[in-house]
Amino acid sequence: MSLFAAAALFAVQAAPSATSYDTPANWLCLPGRKDACSTPLRTTALNRNGYGSTGLSPVAADPPIDCFVVYPTVSRDRGLNSDLVPGSGEERAILTSQFARFAGACRMFAPTYRSMTVGAVAFAATGGDVTGPARLAFGDIRRAWRTYLERHNQGRPFVLLGHSQGALMLQQLIAADIEGKPAAKSLKLAIIPGYNLFVPIGKRVGGTLKSTPLCAAPGETGCVLSWVSYRQGNPPPPGAIFGFANQPGMTVGCTNPGRPGARGWVDLDSYWSTRSGVPVPGGPIAWSSEGRAPTPYVRTEGLASGRCVNNGPRGYLEVRTNADPADKRTDRIGGEVGLAGFFIPGWGMHLADIQVAQGDLVRRVAEVGAEVRQGQGRARR
Repeated sequence: MSLFAAAALFAVQAAPSATSYDTPANWLCLPGRKDACSTPLRTTALNRNGYGSTGLSPVAADPPIDCFVVYPTVSRDRGLNSDLVPGSGEERAILTSQFARFAGACRMFAPTYRSMTVGAVAFAATGGDVTGPARLAFGDIRRAWRTYLERHNQGRPFVLLGHSQGALMLQQLIAADIEGKPAAKSLKLAIIPGYNLFVPIGKRVGGTLKSTPLCAAPGETGCVLSWVSYRQGNPPPPGAIFGFANQPGMTVGCTNPGRPGARGWVDLDSYWSTRSGVPVPGGPIAWSSEGRAPTPYVRTEGLASGRCVNNGPRGYLEVRTNADPADKRTDRIGGEVGLAGFFIPGWGMHLADIQVAQGDLVRRVAEVGAEVRQGQGRARR
């Protein structure tokens, strides 16, 4: 059974062994301690004139909302499931690059879980049965979620954050433990790109999720932001792992992360790792003609734009680079998945799903928090 066929089966299954999330060591991020989410990130603005100001990402002291975070496939542990010991270059690194900035808008809860490994993905791609590993991973996430609700939530509004395998886990969590449950009233947003979320063609809900729609307007809450990214001119081929629905009458849902509901091109607010060793088409990126980036991250506004495309079973975020050879900043961005010297066509710009619009996403979560605080102020008057 493939990874995708397994997804629908493990949502209601318990993991064969239990992980205790009463133990703080089984959380990568918890409020009130120094960890991967509470460490500010040194970042430099990169604009047409080259490198600009440098600063640290903020960490909110008392945000009014929570974020429950599930990281993607990153573990290279042996076997089909990772252990519960996070690697500094694996789980911790991906949590930092994809999600730590959200600490400027919400309290961060990120469980360590026995995720399916890079080896499990390769095994599934060759027809291997990963039903058991999928159940084990989801069992951990479900237990962490219940611990969060029982010990930490206290009725607070929350946002779900995940990518790739993390998005899959959160899709299933919404379907099994949030839709139709009291927690649904506290769900402000689910930001879960990098995994196919199926919807009937022309609809916002009714496929993978039964009552939680795709967001269709910038200020909408109680909805999902989901997309899979492909470079302009390189749409997902038939049967692609991402961006192509294999169910009759369905397409892959797409919400533009820069402006939900938009159908045309939207400039994106992006954050990029300047120290990444991931292969990029055309070779390593020179971020500016001024030389090496002074910090581990750069922010670019409008270097990339995105638009949602839905064409029959295809659904994806088309990404273009607004290159200008006359200015000082790079004309290229990465995101493709490389293997054995080739880029896998059916994965698109999977590695850039979060980074390409990270600034937009953090800002939207901060706006949700501001709305919650205003509502709390009105309730006290």
